[in-house]
Amino acid sequence: MTFQPRMQNRIEGFSVIGDLRRRNWNGVVADLWDVECAPGAGGYYVAQDPRLVVVLDMKGGRNGKVSFAPSRNGTTVEQRRHTLSYIPAGMELWAELRDVEYIRHLDLHFNIEALGRRLMEDLDPVRLSDPRLMFQDPRFLALAELIAAECDNPDPLHNLYGDGLTVALFVDLMRVPLARSRKRSQLASWQLRRATDFIEANCLRGIRLEELSQLTGLSQSYFSHAFKASTGVAPHQWQMNLRIEKAKQLLLETDVPLTIVASDTGFSDQAHFTRTFRRVVGATPSNWKKSRRT
Repeated sequence: MTFQPRMQNRIEGFSVIGDLRRRNWNGVVADLWDVECAPGAGGYYVAQDPRLVVVLDMKGGRNGKVSFAPSRNGTTVEQRRHTLSYIPAGMELWAELRDVEYIRHLDLHFNIEALGRRLMEDLDPVRLSDPRLMFQDPRFLALAELIAAECDNPDPLHNLYGDGLTVALFVDLMRVPLARSRKRSQLASWQLRRATDFIEANCLRGIRLEELSQLTGLSQSYFSHAFKASTGVAPHQWQMNLRIEKAKQLLLETDVPLTIVASDTGFSDQAHFTRTFRRVVGATPSNWKKSRRT
């Protein structure tokens, strides 16, 4: 399902020039706005997803300024153009424009779950929740300018171009370290026991990774890596091994056809069952059964 930013706002004094330019890449939505501003323009915003707001250009009087505050009565931070603001999910943002007639800004909305899966990393919750209002960084600005140009491009380039730019900016913004420089820890004993008990009790149906991660209080990416570090196999392979053990029991104790064995142990059909059995055991179900009865 395509990621859609979720935001509430109450604003006045803004008039969008032309159409919103929106691009949706893997885990990031980029919105490019050109806006005319009336005197006293401003408003209130709150979003359910974190975002980065980049003031690319601004025109107006000599004293033109944009002010952001984390609450209605909070301390304001003022800047002119070429500034960036990282706003965590759920944070109120109050904006006020003074002596500004026109503003061009880029909004990058981040799907944290999707980006965490892509990066195979557990993103730092402290950094994710730490607002940074009206800062300047030439590296981020250079990437933002390229992203904005692609949003405005009438002949868009391959999605990998914008995808790479947005992920690069996010990685730098969140200071995501090189993956191999961090060692994954194993699950705690209670987490491993809870996960394996759940898989065993439900191994004949499809188990979603989300279910297992919620049981252990971890993100999906972290749980998957920690489970493999603890057991030597991925959660899905653990489930397949349990199904194969149940199939072995049926093969030894009954003479039901392989189609029934496959159905009773959660496989989609006999062919799927046979392929999986051979990969795990090293022999087809029929040959394995014969070897155990001789």
